[in-house]
Amino acid sequence: QVHLVESGGGSVQAGGSLRLSCAVSGYTWRRYCMGWFRQVPGEEREGVATIDRDGQIRYTNSVEGRFTISVENADNNMYLLYLQMNNLTPEDTAIYYCAADPFTRAEQALFYPADLTLWGQGTQVTVSS
Repeated sequence: QVHLVESGGGSVQAGGSLRLSCAVSGYTWRRYCMGWFRQVPGEEREGVATIDRDGQIRYTNSVEGRFTISVENADNNMYLLYLQMNNLTPEDTAIYYCAADPFTRAEQALFYPADLTLWGQGTQVTVSS
């Protein structure tokens, strides 16, 4: 069984940085697409950054050049998915989720979050002006 646990959220002022982490355990990442998504209350969940089993990476336009997604192999049964967020703006305020799925690809996952089947519990990011 696959588990995803996010950490690293918090409150920062505009222009600041945060790094989100997602511990993904119970599978081999090369068979999965993974990504970061965010949601503001009352709005749909939005793809932020995705990386698939072939290493293809996609970012939503609003974070291109500011956010970086990466994956690290922690051990045989765990991977760490990161989202480095720089030059944050109040518009980045949301609950951020990591997600994974064995069948999707980076671009599909970015635009169709509902296609991903495994989700973490979310972590709040608040950016003040």
